[in-house]
Amino acid sequence: MSEVTAPGSGEAAARATEENAFYHEAALNAAWTGSRLALGGLSFLFGAFAFAYFYLQSANGHSLWLPKSNALPQIGYGVAIMVLIVVSALAQTVGLQRIKAGRKGPWATLALVALVLGLVAVALQIVQLLDLPFQPGQSGFASVFVGFYPVALVTWLAAMIWLEILIVRARRIPAISFVEQPPTYAETFEVQRFQSSLSAFTLVWNYLAIVAFIFWLFFYVR
Repeated sequence: MSEVTAPGSGEAAARATEENAFYHEAALNAAWTGSRLALGGLSFLFGAFAFAYFYLQSANGHSLWLPKSNALPQIGYGVAIMVLIVVSALAQTVGLQRIKAGRKGPWATLALVALVLGLVAVALQIVQLLDLPFQPGQSGFASVFVGFYPVALVTWLAAMIWLEILIVRARRIPAISFVEQPPTYAETFEVQRFQSSLSAFTLVWNYLAIVAFIFWLFFYVR
């Protein structure tokens, strides 16, 4: 018995393919746009602390910006945290170039290194905040320090959760899909969306590393 094809089934399939391509393109654009908007929002967020730092330092009301009685934060913690975040961002950047070149294995290793370094930085920051040599409102310097680092800590932890999600997503994608064109549109779309998300994460994480370095200069290099 011959198979009967439903009228319009070819048009329906073509329409479905066209819609999938449209939503796929929208997802790629959303990752690109969202990461840039995130940088804008974070710039306003951290810019507020930079403004408070320089304003209070220049005003120095009643000489309470940094009185002699105010002990400085432990420089060992500051250096270790900053270096861990910067090296983590560098490792992820190198890993991104590897996976764009079709080498999933090296990226997976570097991404895991970046994740571990970032989580260690988060842990050290928590330890430091629990053992500060000054009270939050003891001086203008102390107020900005205690205000900035908990906020930065949350953003670092959120970034590490994002990276962990990307690592888990990558496990479902065969390594060969990063080298050769996958056999189906669905698999091709999955690879492209993953790479788009990974590029967005790398951009944001590098930005956070730059912010961590700049504020390290503010608080520790005097």
